Amino acid sequence: MMRVLVIGASRGIGLEFVRQYREQGHEVTATAREEAGLARLQELGAKALALDLLDARQCAGLAWKLDGERFDVLILNAGVYGADKAAPSPPTQTEFDLVMHTNVLGPMRVLPALTDCLAQGAKLALLSSRMGSIGLRTSPNGWLYRASKAAANSVLKDASIAFGGRAVCVAFHPGWVKTDMGGGQAELSPLDAVRGMREVLGKLRLTDNGSFLNHNGERLAW
Repeated sequence: MMRVLVIGASRGIGLEFVRQYREQGHEVTATAREEAGLARLQELGAKALALDLLDARQCAGLAWKLDGERFDVLILNAGVYGADKAAPSPPTQTEFDLVMHTNVLGPMRVLPALTDCLAQGAKLALLSSRMGSIGLRTSPNGWLYRASKAAANSVLKDASIAFGGRAVCVAFHPGWVKTDMGGGQAELSPLDAVRGMREVLGKLRLTDNGSFLNHNGERLAW
């Protein structure tokens, strides 16, 4: 049995991670912002914790809630797409703050709380996006989201250096998934996307630390 932590698990990919790990008999702790999300987690048998990444006090208090815990798998899933604007149309300050605070500042606030929660040889994954890749980029669409995921990738890369030798840290492109964000025309179901990422996580080695991976394990350009 593994101990698993999922940050941002009220629905979609995060909730599917919880469901699959619980079906396999693993012990899962997961976070959600609202009561409905917390109730869904409890129904799956997970330990549910309230956490809003936009609330600095709640993020600071996460370390206290997890005190003494050690996790084998840690998933940072919370994120938003935000305003769908193409370059060079500028986002408003409010639009910018929502996306950057959730997708970038959120992980930067949470990662310190996880420092003492890493079991030796833990696997830590940040749910990113191929849209954050600079090397693979061919479109200016969604440039605010792209910028946030490129910055989040940088955060993960730094974490891989800080936690190197103790945990294997990777950024994942989950694929184009049928969620509220991905839409009904997406290519993958949450079930298939998470199943693929779980398989990859199970095979990670120390040499994979600091990698950007597709849901099937293919390496992606930063």
